[in-house]
Amino acid sequence: MRLSRSVYESLPYAYLLRGIGAFAVSFIWRSEGWSELAAGFGLIVLLTGLVLVLRRRDYRIQKRRYGAAFEDDDD
Repeated sequence: MRLSRSVYESLPYAYLLRGIGAFAVSFIWRSEGWSELAAGFGLIVLLTGLVLVLRRRDYRIQKRRYGAAFEDDDD
């Protein structure tokens, strides 16, 4: 499955926003079990978004630095 470029580029930021939203819900909705569940979900989704942003940034820096030779290393 292939995503359009605009969807692909916005996914990490959507994850970050969803994680922050889940954290906010966990603080607003103070039910015993659900608050912890929302906070855990928010933490996982927030970390996923951060990992995606940082990995994409590092890949783009390496690609700029090494050019086409960087992609030939996979063989």
